[in-house]
Amino acid sequence: MKKILSLLTVITLTIVAANAQSISKNALGLRLGDNDGFGGEISYQARLSDTHRLEVDLGWRDGKNYDGFKLAGLHQWVWNIENGFNWYVGLGGGVGSYSFNDNKNFNDGNDYTDTFVFGAGDIGIEYNFDIPLLISLDFRPEIAFGDDRYNNNDLGLDIALGLRYQF
Repeated sequence: MKKILSLLTVITLTIVAANAQSISKNALGLRLGDNDGFGGEISYQARLSDTHRLEVDLGWRDGKNYDGFKLAGLHQWVWNIENGFNWYVGLGGGVGSYSFNDNKNFNDGNDYTDTFVFGAGDIGIEYNFDIPLLISLDFRPEIAFGDDRYNNNDLGLDIALGLRYQF
């Protein structure tokens, strides 16, 4: 009887531990959205604990008259809703830079370059498939601090779809 009870205890603890680990150890993929000219981002997530993770995103944009990059880092708290659905919130910030070549076609013919830092919040929902795929939808308001001579809007409201491979 002791062996059966011990075996049932081990099986129960294993099931509980497997369900508690709703955050994968690592996830790598794309975060597709748009915020002040910055579009797709390469996104990496690393689990810090069962309910905390770090997300790092590198976004870039390149065009005929402009180019730029943005690096963001966020600490996220994750809560399970039900059967693979999670919701999360996060805080963080980052750094970015852009340059705009006017070529006398748009404004006053001047070129603009700005390097900036920003603070960001994050709220979203995600689904963890049985295969190693994580899909998410999040909202990330950002407030930037820099010269910002070209665009006087320091508040960015970013909505994005994330697709990540978990490993």
